[in-house]
Amino acid sequence: MADNNNNTNQSRRRFLRNLGIFSAAGALASCGASTGEKKAPAKHTDGPMTMRTNHNTGDTVSLLGYGCMRFPTIGMRDGTDDDKLDQEAINKSVDYALEHGVNYFDTSPAYCKGQSEAAIGEALSRHPRDKYFIATKLSNFSPSTWPYEESVKMFENSLKYLRTDYVDYLLLHAVGGGGLDNLHARYLDNGVLKYLQDQKEKGVIRNLGFSYHGDIEVFDYLLKQMDEGNMHWDFVQIQLNYVDWKATPDEEPHSTNANYLYHELEKRNIPVVIMEPLLGGRLASLPDPITRQLKERRPDDSVASWAFRFAGSEPGILTVLSGMTYMDHLIDNLGTYSSLEPLTDEEKTFLHRIAVEYQENKVVPCTACNYCMPCPYGVDIPGTFTHYNKCINENNLPRDYSDPRYAEARKAYLYGYDRSVPRLRQAGMCVACGSCVSHCPQSINIPVELHKIDKYTEDLRGKA
Repeated sequence: MADNNNNTNQSRRRFLRNLGIFSAAGALASCGASTGEKKAPAKHTDGPMTMRTNHNTGDTVSLLGYGCMRFPTIGMRDGTDDDKLDQEAINKSVDYALEHGVNYFDTSPAYCKGQSEAAIGEALSRHPRDKYFIATKLSNFSPSTWPYEESVKMFENSLKYLRTDYVDYLLLHAVGGGGLDNLHARYLDNGVLKYLQDQKEKGVIRNLGFSYHGDIEVFDYLLKQMDEGNMHWDFVQIQLNYVDWKATPDEEPHSTNANYLYHELEKRNIPVVIMEPLLGGRLASLPDPITRQLKERRPDDSVASWAFRFAGSEPGILTVLSGMTYMDHLIDNLGTYSSLEPLTDEEKTFLHRIAVEYQENKVVPCTACNYCMPCPYGVDIPGTFTHYNKCINENNLPRDYSDPRYAEARKAYLYGYDRSVPRLRQAGMCVACGSCVSHCPQSINIPVELHKIDKYTEDLRGKA
């Protein structure tokens, strides 16, 4: 079995290279990126998993969904650079998740350098097909995959690697990035959406929807098309967390106003799938002053549980995805959703204050989704932002030369930066080509932020 899996992974990688995905800046989502620091497991309650009903199909779906973008690798286990997925660990986590009520698994041809679909396909195929729901995406980011034949081939290969003859939930992947022209080129003008609709009629796709990143004009356009009877969306996947949730849904809508996105879907009775409830792990590892406030209220709960309770409290939400790299993450999330204790109005007001305080920390709003990668000049964009944000969150960013801790903090920052990001991949290598900007779901001006970090770092290096 191990040899067969290795051949499958190699075949998958060759297939993706042929389609151009490995060269597409928006398509590579890495595996092994933790959704927060690895912590001791929280207590796992004995309650049943909170379930939600998809009114379109009658599916009873677990509120906790298993995101397959951050699977563990062999290198994480062995301390090496081996980026092959750790199938044994994945099987173990999937078995545990199914045993405790999780039945929704979300993947993509682009995740884990093309390995995710095959890995979750192997793990799930060991269980009865009617015990789980598979969600995958048509991730035709590269222009070489836009022709009808190439996109169809991608979908057919998803079925092959997932070891199934039908997909429960199929998404147009990351619509919004690149605007309306990109949407038309990838799905509309080439006949691909019509093909997917035909597959739904045949039962090969049970639910057809899209995941949204980026230009709000695209989100509004797709819903308007549904209102006018030109398209139908069975579900939609959006980013939602307490930092992106604005005070009222009618605030000026933009790409990450989760309140606006959610309520536009709710009033059309469209089931909502949630991604980035932890903002790429940042809401699981907060600045110490904020952590203390959360712990004072619920000492036995993890910091992450606040974000997951927030994400699951709205009634129109079908499932909340979590990229659970470690078993610890799975156990903690099971404790939150088995069974969910929805937020009170007072707790929602409290988290709104926390969100304001968090945003005042001036971290770079990067979720480490890796959609900006690979950088044509080799910059490790997520790694650079992760190190910088970590130092801010831990109050270890050296600023004041007169601070008695300055020398210690300076050494820790520079040493940590060089250890986590090799010099030739640091911010100073950015030439501001801008190829990363249109792929960022958070609308970060990446070259500007990299320049700020590089200037700050070089100033520190010059102060012995």
